Amino acid sequence: MNTAKKKVLIVDDDKNLRSVVRDVLSDEGFSVAEAPDGVSALKIFKKDLPDAVLLDLNMPHMGGLETLQELKKINSHVPVIILTAYSDIPTVVEAVKRGAYDFTVKPPDFDRLIITVKRAVERRDLEMEVRRATTALELSLEQVFGRSDAMKTVINQIRQVAQTEFSVIIQGETGTGKSFVANTIHNMSRRADKSFVRVDIGLIPDTLVESELFGYRKGAFTGAEKNKIGYFETAGCGTIFIDELENMSPYVQSKLLSVIERKKVYPLGSTESVAVDVRVIAATNKDIQRSMRAGDFRDDLFYRLGEFIINLPPLRQRAEDIPFFAQKFLLDACTELNKQIKGMHDSAVELLLQHTWPGNIRELKNVIRRAVLSAESDVIQQEHIELLIKNHHTEVPASPLSLKDEIRMLEKRRIREALAKTGGNKTKAAELLRISYTNICEKIKEYGIG
Repeated sequence: MNTAKKKVLIVDDDKNLRSVVRDVLSDEGFSVAEAPDGVSALKIFKKDLPDAVLLDLNMPHMGGLETLQELKKINSHVPVIILTAYSDIPTVVEAVKRGAYDFTVKPPDFDRLIITVKRAVERRDLEMEVRRATTALELSLEQVFGRSDAMKTVINQIRQVAQTEFSVIIQGETGTGKSFVANTIHNMSRRADKSFVRVDIGLIPDTLVESELFGYRKGAFTGAEKNKIGYFETAGCGTIFIDELENMSPYVQSKLLSVIERKKVYPLGSTESVAVDVRVIAATNKDIQRSMRAGDFRDDLFYRLGEFIINLPPLRQRAEDIPFFAQKFLLDACTELNKQIKGMHDSAVELLLQHTWPGNIRELKNVIRRAVLSAESDVIQQEHIELLIKNHHTEVPASPLSLKDEIRMLEKRRIREALAKTGGNKTKAAELLRISYTNICEKIKEYGIG
């Protein structure tokens, strides 16, 4: 194995041990970096991603387990080898559960340590090859996104923008696959080996969005008992995907604009900035340009985020993709449910083509999955699809409802109506319904409202 360009980060508060291990690994051809504690290690890790990490379990300020957890948030693919002076088996077991590759007892057996490090680096190389092969497989994008003319336009846009550093806004109805498009762009980009971090603004209360995105320092507010790294820092040199952009408050919009322009974040409670080199991809189920004209969205932020805009067409506008996706979801469901379904009757396919699919790809997947579950023969029949679509669309029960079920059904309908009136804005919908933001988010999740 050629170790000349392989980088290893040693994290230990024992300077003498670091020096000895550094010399041993350097003699084997590794490039070695050192950190005396977890905080320093995270900075080095984000700046110059190593191929492996040697991590002490017992360090002041930030212990080994906490450091391991933060390293994995930044990049889960880098192998971490635990160093422990106490042969503390329960702690080592916990470290392995949290993603550590292996461990060695201090003072280390250097022959064994060298073998362990080389194997860890080889495993990382193999995993990277597998990921590259997987990405190459996904580059046959028509097999992933469909073959309609509408999606060929989208596929061409993905190819155009993936290798650039453009910020992207993906617009489309709920269920059209916005997050999958964002992930594909990341996997085809120069940042593919870095982190892809998804942030759903609609699931974070307004009061917490800033601290979740940009982090905070200990003592910044009541309850801030230790430093917290925000999503932007967690993304490292990768991609941050901000979903439900339309739910971002004007104040957070201004903060986000500043971060994008300056490439720096200021965690709450800190006067010192943290440099970030992150690509931003955002998604919305609203027409952001219309929101901008209405004064609900900053035009300067739109022009920063919308360097490239991809509009995902709803499934009803590309009916020719429906049989393709139906077959794909059929095979997936058969594998998941261990059932042998040969296919779908022509009348069932025709019914799929006639439906308007308000829930788009997500709804189609759910219908096919449930059809496979309920099918008693080896062919999906028209009645299977007809019943599922009717029940999904009208929510009419097959048997009389209890009072509790009627209340749930009414509650679900009212939430949908409120979301429709507010263009999907959960904060405004909660105000209309006179319930808390947290309550509406819990109900949306409970009822599967997309």
